[in-house]
Amino acid sequence: MLARFVCLAMVLAPALAFAQACPEKNILYWQAFPAGGESDISARHQQLVLKKKCPAIETIIQYKPGAGGALMWTQANSLPADGLNIYGINLPHIVLQPMEGQVQYKTDELVPVYWYHYTPDALVVTEASPIKTFKDFVAAAKAEPEKISLGGSGLNSANHAAHARLNAAFGVKTTYVPFKGTGDMTTAVIGGHVSGAMSYTAFAINNKGKVRALAVAMEKRHPLLPDAPTFKELGVDWVDGAFRGIGMPKSAPPEQRKRMSELFAALNADPEMKELAAKSGFELVDVGVDKMDAFMKERAKVYTEAGKRMGLGAK
Repeated sequence: MLARFVCLAMVLAPALAFAQACPEKNILYWQAFPAGGESDISARHQQLVLKKKCPAIETIIQYKPGAGGALMWTQANSLPADGLNIYGINLPHIVLQPMEGQVQYKTDELVPVYWYHYTPDALVVTEASPIKTFKDFVAAAKAEPEKISLGGSGLNSANHAAHARLNAAFGVKTTYVPFKGTGDMTTAVIGGHVSGAMSYTAFAINNKGKVRALAVAMEKRHPLLPDAPTFKELGVDWVDGAFRGIGMPKSAPPEQRKRMSELFAALNADPEMKELAAKSGFELVDVGVDKMDAFMKERAKVYTEAGKRMGLGAK
């Protein structure tokens, strides 16, 4: 179960961890999505906290977006195995995309070394929308099937899977519109080019006043979105979202993976990181190399089943 791996109360000793873990050279941090989305926001938080803890080190963020993250992940193992090249990685994307069969990588070819947070699914509409509540949403969707368009980040991604789940769980038909990333989607949603989005709590929080959250996939209501009911309140046992982490090339030796895993665990344990995450709607998790095999096995099972519901892997 997810609860076995989520640790919201970190118990690391940050000062000691950083004293041991500061890299000797700058880190090159490759992003699979465009600037402006949740992955980019997370990387900027990490960049800020690492700079304060390790002043001599720069975290150089590079972008290689495309194909819902698949462009970067296809090339991940060509990165230098120098212990300094890392890349952003997402679940369920890296399970669902290979199931669909149009990408040039396989799930087990990627090497996650640390999962640092997840963002719960959230259904949102523009603030100007006549749809004020989830009940309004269901009524409108049933009155005019497929008319409501919901943006999301990528195909065969967390947003795509959540959209399929939304339609199935509530017996509605809405249209999914994929974007390269949340940054691109934001412009479309706020500009009224789509009816809303099947996105994350982070999107709703970071665009508060411009969008309205109708429901969230959490155990309890989000304190920054108190008017948005949970899907559980609406009668569906739905607590899920997108996990974000870092990976390293497959040729990176175990000691490099362990060191980077410990560095990002120390970043996650920092009080400033916790504050930044809370303000942005991110739920911190602590999954390092020591927990990775069990975590990936459990998540792969969950997302493979979700992919089958979406019709992936049927050919």
